[in-house]
Amino acid sequence: MYIGIDLGTSGIKVIVLGDDGKVKDSAGAELQLSRPYPLWSEQDPQQWWLGLQACMAQLSQRGALQAVKAIGLTGQMHGATLLDGHNQIIRPAILWNDGRAFAQCQQLEQQVPQLQQLTGNLAMPGFTAPKLLWLRQHEPEQFSRVAKVLLPKDYLRFCLSGDFASDMSDAAGTLWLDMAKRDWSDELLQACGLNRSQMPQLYEGNQITGRLLPELAQRWGMDEVPLVAGGGDNAAGAIGAGIVSPGQAMLSLGTSGVYFAVSNGFVANPQSAVHSFCHALPQRWHLMAVTLSAAACLQWYADNVAGVPVATLLDELDSAGTDAAGYPAFTDIAQLPLFLPYLSGERTPHNNPDAKGVWFGLSHATDRKALTYSVLEGVSFALAQGAAALHACGGVPGEINLIGGGARSRYWRQLLADVLNLALTFREGGEVGPALGAARLAQLALQPLRSLADICPPPPVVSRHLPDSQRHAALAARYSKFIALYQALETHF
Repeated sequence: MYIGIDLGTSGIKVIVLGDDGKVKDSAGAELQLSRPYPLWSEQDPQQWWLGLQACMAQLSQRGALQAVKAIGLTGQMHGATLLDGHNQIIRPAILWNDGRAFAQCQQLEQQVPQLQQLTGNLAMPGFTAPKLLWLRQHEPEQFSRVAKVLLPKDYLRFCLSGDFASDMSDAAGTLWLDMAKRDWSDELLQACGLNRSQMPQLYEGNQITGRLLPELAQRWGMDEVPLVAGGGDNAAGAIGAGIVSPGQAMLSLGTSGVYFAVSNGFVANPQSAVHSFCHALPQRWHLMAVTLSAAACLQWYADNVAGVPVATLLDELDSAGTDAAGYPAFTDIAQLPLFLPYLSGERTPHNNPDAKGVWFGLSHATDRKALTYSVLEGVSFALAQGAAALHACGGVPGEINLIGGGARSRYWRQLLADVLNLALTFREGGEVGPALGAARLAQLALQPLRSLADICPPPPVVSRHLPDSQRHAALAARYSKFIALYQALETHF
């Protein structure tokens, strides 16, 4: 058995994977997010550790951990988790969707003119480096105490094993990694007032970084098993979906929306806010377009506007269906509002933390189904813009796999296929994709002679969604208006 730990933004998930590639057991715990000021997004790392302990206790009580041979880790990227010289948490972790450090991004670009060449990326507020520069300027007392900067999953690694380590794919999201060399850049660290001693040691995703502490092994009825480096959530999700070779791609509909494609070597397109990162496997890289609010938009709408569960809203759309022309059957398409899904600002292609969510075109005819549809369509349009930027780097992948909680909606899957005008494949196990990838990396570490294809196959197909040319043509006009609406409002955000 192998454990995969996935530290998400809204919850933590732990799975137990059998040697046959099947998930044998799982446990989860919810997490809370704090937004104390505009653009801020934080979490208490201690909450992560308490959540993980609760999950492990559940699995231990069910006897699911006795045969575990290794642990893999994955989680939300970019978060600045800060420890002092006594390994105590200094302040709440600043998360991936925090937008406070935009000015510091501009300062880093000016300080290190070759930043984009070294990292393959624009400096964006979500990355870790500008967060630390912000801390240095706005909370100097806290900054002076920083002995270690850890990414979220790597704080859990420290709690489990006492080691300070990270993997290449997660480290790639800090803006301190020389992407081609797969090593920390001293110049980029110095620009933030930091040095290598404050960074975790770097490993490839399938390398062992340490062992489970004896007291934890005893508590959970386990051996002192090795911990494996793992990967950032998107890289691990890709491994869980079997996306490991050039030409393969996936689209993840989670809290954020991510379009991920394995690249043929290190390729970059920073001007379009496309991310170029190391994959969680040796000598592999990937490209990524990120929409900061995807399924998060639907959850926000369900909680704060509709006042009913997400499942109810999606069922209403499914039951409404489409008319003969492919339009949503509940109304004339001309009456549908447009939705800009920028509740947390936006990355690809705008790199604008100040962008805001907008409904445009409301009327007396706008009902709940129309609003629900507009949210799904707006997120799909944002993902289409990211896909266009990524395709400009190297063509359209041969197959695009759908994963993530939002992908459970058949209606949304088909809408995405129609918007993108591409065939999409929905596979089993998308809801545990990153945790599955982390467990697979643990398995690769202990079984190096088995082939990558054997341990990391794509999960079984649930459904394939082909684009409808009539619907795509109808949506294209709305997509053009969506783009124009952002351009018209950009200066007002």
